[in-house]
Amino acid sequence: MGSLAEEAFTVLREVCEDLGIDHRDAELLRVRSNAVFKLRSEIVVRIATAPNALTRLPLVLAVARWLAEQGFPAVRPADEISDQPVVHEGRVVTFWHYVPASGRPTTTELGEILRSLHRLPVPPVALKRFADPLSEVRRAVDRSQELTPCQQGWLRDRIAELTDRWSDLGVDGSPVLLHGDAWIDNLLRCTDGHVVLCDWDGVAVGPREWDLVHTYHGQRRFGLTAADVDAFADAYGSDLRSWPGYSTLMEVRDLYAVGIHIRNAGADPFSRRELPRRMDSLTRGEKHARWYMAEPVTVSQ
Repeated sequence: MGSLAEEAFTVLREVCEDLGIDHRDAELLRVRSNAVFKLRSEIVVRIATAPNALTRLPLVLAVARWLAEQGFPAVRPADEISDQPVVHEGRVVTFWHYVPASGRPTTTELGEILRSLHRLPVPPVALKRFADPLSEVRRAVDRSQELTPCQQGWLRDRIAELTDRWSDLGVDGSPVLLHGDAWIDNLLRCTDGHVVLCDWDGVAVGPREWDLVHTYHGQRRFGLTAADVDAFADAYGSDLRSWPGYSTLMEVRDLYAVGIHIRNAGADPFSRRELPRRMDSLTRGEKHARWYMAEPVTVSQ
């Protein structure tokens, strides 16, 4: 267990004890941009690692409550725990209702739920405008003690280039409510068969193309198939591959996907191994090298 996970367990224990919540047998579900735990009470505890969490998470909670009022299938905050978010020694903690999941959702279902999301009005919440997708990567590069000076220089130049190209992109239609990380793993299939969208930390107002690109990028890096992408496009009702800005958007998404591992590499063993894999792919210009969301499973012969 890496130090990020160990720190998260300490925060979980201390926060739960302060609030009088039973944390015994808490299950660590994942450590990435958040450490996510499931309690025996069917509450999910999310401990944020991002430096801007305190300014962002109150808005995330507000949007989640608004989505509940709209009847949109999204995870719900556990509002029986008052005064969210909770701040503990610099970590920001939120509480959510657990969604029992059964089976893997399809990209068809993801396309359908995003089509519904993007048809909603923009909520009456002071959400940020999604204007600079590489801002967090830029900050991570500047603060990193894991990257070499050569890697930092390469990344700064690449970020500057892609930021300019992003600003020149034309987007179709008015800005919409963005999930912000609309990847298939953030869609949960409930035991009754319907799907629910979770992990709203990236919620913003901006171009719908940003929510769509995650699935296409999933074929490029994370093992989705062309059939998966075709099904997604059919369900959403348009195909991003026909958009003139598609190539630039994919390159921006490539660089965006390195940011979390730059930030976590000093304390998380998986990020420490995954960061060189992604950096090597990028600097070599390898557009289809496989990346991983978790440690790949090796099968012994």
